[in-house]
Amino acid sequence: MNSKALFATAMGHLPLVAILRGITPDEAVPIAGALTSTGWSLIEVPLNSPRPMDSIARISSAFPEALVGAGTVLRAQQVREVHAAGGRLVVAPNFQADVVREAVALGMVCLPGVMTPTEAFAAIDAGAEGLKLFPAEMITPAVIKALRAVLPPSTILLPVGGISPDNMAAYSAAGASGFGIGSALYKPGAAAHQVRESAIKFIASCASIIRA
Repeated sequence: MNSKALFATAMGHLPLVAILRGITPDEAVPIAGALTSTGWSLIEVPLNSPRPMDSIARISSAFPEALVGAGTVLRAQQVREVHAAGGRLVVAPNFQADVVREAVALGMVCLPGVMTPTEAFAAIDAGAEGLKLFPAEMITPAVIKALRAVLPPSTILLPVGGISPDNMAAYSAAGASGFGIGSALYKPGAAAHQVRESAIKFIASCASIIRA
């Protein structure tokens, strides 16, 4: 399955991106296993983690059914390095057209970070598969509702930053397509069983939103 099809399937099943900032290569497979065992299939390793390419390579190899890649991708060269490591997902805190275009050229899914309509439309024009709304602490549900009024209806919007099981419903009601989950899911040094417990809580919140 190509990256775009895998992304679409994952978004339809459980639209949550696991952000494993600070994870080490030795932790990568056990933590990713805890996530995939509960149904998570979107996993990013931020590039400011220890030896991130090693972690991406190990997770990609161990869990080929997951869409695995990197976060905090700032340059086109980094996109190529992630691709070489087996990653198929590129997430950024900002919008850089060359980063998006390089990811698209390599058949990867790219989710650049945006805050404004100008950035959002530019990212879509560059070929972004979805938009990371970051930091979500500064992008309230009301802002998402306003963006929804002007963006193409099919645009995927993923708030990231400060997302917890308690605030997901408000964002979803405003038009969020899913979420990126960081420290509320994984903190450096967390055991696999702890991550699994957190993952299940987010799944329950996601399920209650869908039922509603």
